[in-house]
Amino acid sequence: MLPVELYRGDESLRNDRTAVLRRTWQFLGHETQLPAAGDYLADVVGGAPVVVVRKADGELAAFHNVCRHRAGALVADGTGNCGEAFTCRYHGWRYALDGRLRNAVDFGASAGFDPRQYGLFPIRVEAWRGLLFVNLELSAEALASLMAPLAARWAEGQAAFPLVETRTHRIGCNWKTYVENYLEGYHLPMVHPEFDQDIVVADYRTEIEGDVVFAAAPPRDRSVYGGLWGWLWPNLGINVYRHGYMMERMTAVGPAETRLDYFYFFDPARTAELSQMLAVSDLVTAQDLQVCEEVQRNLEAGVYRGGVLSPKHETGVAWFQERIATAHDLPRPPKLAAVS
Repeated sequence: MLPVELYRGDESLRNDRTAVLRRTWQFLGHETQLPAAGDYLADVVGGAPVVVVRKADGELAAFHNVCRHRAGALVADGTGNCGEAFTCRYHGWRYALDGRLRNAVDFGASAGFDPRQYGLFPIRVEAWRGLLFVNLELSAEALASLMAPLAARWAEGQAAFPLVETRTHRIGCNWKTYVENYLEGYHLPMVHPEFDQDIVVADYRTEIEGDVVFAAAPPRDRSVYGGLWGWLWPNLGINVYRHGYMMERMTAVGPAETRLDYFYFFDPARTAELSQMLAVSDLVTAQDLQVCEEVQRNLEAGVYRGGVLSPKHETGVAWFQERIATAHDLPRPPKLAAVS
């Protein structure tokens, strides 16, 4: 197991952001949210405000949502249209949509001030099947390499399904606490007893390929959840249902607070079945919220100092913990316990 200290405290959060969340591809939204020139999507990645914008030529560009003057925000978080240029919300500096400083408004004469040296800080942005990802590391490996295991198993036909709804949930636990819950089916009989009516829980299995953890179980008749379940390092769930899919972004908001952003894509011809999928999704989230918050409370209490992992059910958790340890230059956690 990882040291308990990695699941609590401000230092742990700072280290996670620096070592993991700001060095990896992070899901932001969908291309259809930016249909016209000047449309933008702004959010926070690893504690860093970012913005993706549609340029006049139709291409996308991405930057830190930070003015070079005195760190004002270019746009508010969310979606909108900034017209032909970004205008800082603090002092009005204007930037072209390619990041160049166009006008340091009413700045005055200043010897040695070269506007060409004060463009926006760029970040990487790439799309995969319409899904937008950003990476603060400009030298990051191409997104397609990361998504290759998922591409091989997920039929491309669902890529055309529209984004029909987004929902946000907040959970009082460290983001890693929630991720580890997501990566194992060991808890299903206790926490989600209804699942056995939808899938054969006894046959739940986990497989790791590249940077993706896959989970599967045989679906029962008229299954809602029957499909493909994946999780992309370090914090994205991909839930593929019979008639749609949901992207589940797990954002570290605080040392013991995680924000879950759900993006639902659904077959327009089967919208009558959407409400059933949403109802099941809400139930599962509520159940996970309760157990993850109880775990976090116990981690904070200082009694628990580390346990054991099941080689039958928790290989995904062990893999995740090893990746976290590597990112933080810590010793590899102990091997799985010899239990069945």
